[in-house]
Amino acid sequence: MKSLVLLLFVAGASARVFERCQWARLLKASGMDGYRGVSLANWVCLTKHESNFNTSSVNHNRDKSTDYGIFQINSRWWCNDTQTPTANGCSIPCSALLTDNVDTAINCAKRVVRDPSGIAAWVAWRKYCKGQDVSSYIQGCGL
Repeated sequence: MKSLVLLLFVAGASARVFERCQWARLLKASGMDGYRGVSLANWVCLTKHESNFNTSSVNHNRDKSTDYGIFQINSRWWCNDTQTPTANGCSIPCSALLTDNVDTAINCAKRVVRDPSGIAAWVAWRKYCKGQDVSSYIQGCGL
């Protein structure tokens, strides 16, 4: 347990909270606009409601799994936190999702959305973005 706390502290030290348009531009540059049919505005909406654009966001779930990073990637299915039995679909340590280098998180999110559930794998997207006009999430960003 001490090592997990230390790991989260170290990862948190290099974490970042993005400004909305800055994050939208980074997602666009990373090929997320239209990836698997998901608009850029939907990705921004999802991450706003999952983490408030915070790379150090961690959420402990009732099923004892944990969601990590700006996309809130789940330890039961997509990353290994050494605490949760995992499928580790992205073949990464969960700690890699907690840094200001979001390349790993973006690549893992692309892997998640390729799964049959698609973007609906994220509860926040289903709750706050699905079927909504999400254009305001990229409005004024010059995209």
